[in-house]
Parts: sequence; structure tokens; C-alpha cells
Amino acid sequence: MIPLPLATIAELTGGVLHTERPETVVSGPVVIDSRAVEPGALFAAFQGERVDGHDFAAAALAAGAAAVLAQRPVDGPAVVVDDVQRALGELARGVLGRLPGTTVIGVTGSAGKTSTKDLIAQVVRRAGETIAPVGSFNNEIGLPLTALRADPGTRHLVLEMGARGVGHIAYLARIARPRIGVVLNVGTAHIGEFGSQEMVARAKGELVEGLTARGTAVLNADDPLVRAMAARTPAKIVYFGRTPDAHVRATDEWLDDAGRARFSLVTPEGTLPVALRLHGAHAVANALAAAAVAREAGMGLHDVAEALSAAEPASRWRMEVTRRADGVTVVNDAYNANPESMRAAVDTLAHMARGGRAYAVLGEMAELGASSVAEHAKIGQHVARSGLAGLVVVGANAAPMADGAEQVGSWTGECVQVDDVGAAVTVLRERLRPRDVVLVKGSRVAGMERVATGLLVADDRGEHA
Repeated sequence: MIPLPLATIAELTGGVLHTERPETVVSGPVVIDSRAVEPGALFAAFQGERVDGHDFAAAALAAGAAAVLAQRPVDGPAVVVDDVQRALGELARGVLGRLPGTTVIGVTGSAGKTSTKDLIAQVVRRAGETIAPVGSFNNEIGLPLTALRADPGTRHLVLEMGARGVGHIAYLARIARPRIGVVLNVGTAHIGEFGSQEMVARAKGELVEGLTARGTAVLNADDPLVRAMAARTPAKIVYFGRTPDAHVRATDEWLDDAGRARFSLVTPEGTLPVALRLHGAHAVANALAAAAVAREAGMGLHDVAEALSAAEPASRWRMEVTRRADGVTVVNDAYNANPESMRAAVDTLAHMARGGRAYAVLGEMAELGASSVAEHAKIGQHVARSGLAGLVVVGANAAPMADGAEQVGSWTGECVQVDDVGAAVTVLRERLRPRDVVLVKGSRVAGMERVATGLLVADDRGEHA
């Protein structure tokens, strides 16, 4: 964070100073874990259901924190506010307001947010210092903490924006005030909370509503609900996608034997080939979004194409491909799941296993509400129609996948339903042989990453592909 006196922090957050030295400067990071304190840091004391950060204020100060952002006085210098979360957001908003040279880029969508955020950050980093969170640091706490890492040397700040309901992204956009806003897609993720795709679109579109006339909305031209968001913003519109009228589009797409996408990047400045190191055809749309952002950030076509081709997976459990010493390939896409990302992952699996056998090990897709049973059944049907050798369904909530697969009478593969991840590992160890490819995927609550770990732990010689 840029150095700020405690008096200024109190002013930005609407807090009350509890110190005899208001001129004390916070020169370190803002942290919410006392174990992460560095000299000069500001420790934000969150009061949770099980842990109260105020109980760790003394430890934070002893470790070198300059002060505590708190909801009640502590034994030491503090800025006391009504709500630490809100205050953290106001502090981030105030700091970003002091960084006119930083281009803030916001990214949202039902699927692919983190992967696209990672791509954008790796591409624009070639044009200047860039800050982006690792993983999905995309909520009311994670976004301000990321924003507060910016300083006068930060040229690009890439922020992922998630939502659990209407109004959440509007709140995040008010904090960040992005100049470039990216909307990837409107799917069925969290539809149990939103009620309908139209409500999901309403929430995701809050990002472009937060842009000014000087900003740019980067929209997926292939998604009608996203394309319609152009009417909700005064900002400049840039479309990406496969449609001929997209400003940034892809042609000549194909996947190599490892399932990595290759395509021609078509822009108003010309066309160049891109060879992604990321797996799956769905990565192309994410790359197009990143290319569109990079153009708006002032990068040239050659630099963009080169950076996309060099970009590596940056966040864990997202299409991580590891080849065991015995020739079995494990695809760990266990970070999260929704119907759209499930189908995309299964398609990639089927392509990667051409000439061999493919197994999909799938856990539940959470937060689908009344559509849960039907959506799980559709995924089972998709697996069967993809011609995979086997489907392992993990957990009772995912059971309709097995029902769906069994409805496809032409499928000759095997469907096994197990209670937990341990049983899934056992089933797979009994069946896997060299050249097999295994996909592991499910929502976070399913803990499917433990299946991937179980398949790799006995073979630590695996090579990342």
C-alpha cells in the first residue's frame, strides 16, 4: 500500500483514531492474518463466527504492525470503525483514487474468471508492472486487499469480481472504479441463489454499469445475455468472440494431442497465430478477452500474441495436467464446477484421450437450486455421449449423473457411483492403466482435489504437461 498517516486512514474510512501519534505512517501491507504482519503493516481485525481478529491485535502489533483497523479499541494504536469490511473497501477506494496512473481492469462471468484474470495479468505485465490476485480473491475482502497492494509504480491492477447476489459486483466496482470491465459469460453457476440466468445477467452487468464514458466494456459477442449489456453502459464497447463482427476474434481453431488450443488471433491490426499452453477449447474465449484488454491497454498485436502463447496456468486446480511415470495422465480441474465448465472439461478429456481410455471422476455441482437434479443428469448424458471409458460419480448429491449416463443406451462405458473421494481413488487404482486419461472435477464443497492428490501421491515422478 502507498504510505499513509493514520490520520489519513481514519479520514478515508470514517474511523476514529485511538493513538497519541496520528502522524504514524502505515508503510507496509494491509493484512487480515496476524501471522502475515510485516513491519509497518495495518492489521485489519475481522470478527468472524469462530475467530475474532481483535484477539490477535496484540500479536500483530508485537510483530511490527503500525496500527490496527478495528471495530473496538485495542491495546495499542488503532483506527476504530463501525464495520471493518466496509472500512477496508473505503480505504482501497481512497488509495486507488491516489493512483491516477494505474489502469484498473475488472473481470467477471459465470465461468473462467480466474483463468482469464491470470491470462490478462500475464499479458499486460509485458507493458508494465501488474498486480493481480493469486486464485479467486474476488469478494468484499479479497478485492480490497488486492487493490491495496497497488502503489505509484503499478501500471495495471487486474481484479476478479464474484457475486453471490444482485448488488455485490456494484459494490466491488464502486471500490475499484475500473477503466476496463470484462464480462465473459452468463451461465448457470449459482443459479440456485440468483433464481434465473436473467438475474445472473443483471448481477454480472453491474460491472459495465460501473464504467464511465472514458472506460471500455469488453463483452463476449457470442453470449446474447452479455452482448445485451452494451445498452447498460456509457463506455466504449469492444466485442470478443467467434462471430464475424467481433473486434477481437478467433479463426482456424484446433487442439493439439494434449488438448491445448491453437488459433488465429484476428484483430483490426492484423492476424497472428497463437499456441496456448492452456488446455481445452474453452481457453480460446478467455484468451480473446485477454487480447481485447491488452489492445485497450495499448499493447501491439505481436506482443499480445507472443504473450498469450507464453502464458502458463497460474492458479491451482484449473486444468492442471500431470502425466504419471506409468503413462496415466491426471487432469485436475477440481477448483469448482458448473454445467458449462463441466461440459467443456469433458470435451477436453475426450480429445486428450483419443486412441486411449478416458475416465471422468465427477463430484457435485453446488448451488444449482431446483435445476440441480436435471443439470447433473445432463452431465451424465454428456459423458456417455462423449464415448468415455468410464464415469465415477462421487457423493450422493452427484448421483443423478449416474442416472443420466445410464439413460444413454448406446454407451458401452462403465458407470460407478461411490460415497466419497477415498472410494473414488480406490476404484480408479483398480482400473487405470498406461495411456489412460483421468479428469477430476466438482464444486469446492466436494473436495475433489483429494482424488487427484490420491492418484498422484504414490507417483511423485509425474511431469506437468
